[in-house]
Amino acid sequence: VLTGGISSLVTEFGDLVEGAIKRKLDIKDSGKLLPGHGGMLDRIDGMIFNCVFIFAVFTLMAKF
Repeated sequence: VLTGGISSLVTEFGDLVEGAIKRKLDIKDSGKLLPGHGGMLDRIDGMIFNCVFIFAVFTLMAKF
């Protein structure tokens, strides 16, 4: 349950970081594959951060 809660926060954080980078670089869409939806990166940004988090959790759990 704890991992799931933290995982949802990490996903939201990934979305916020990607949005901040796009605003700083003045980019509306990160690609042309999904025009009007922010691009493909907007669809997977949180998942990228979450995959790294889950990998770290599983790596730590494997040591115990």
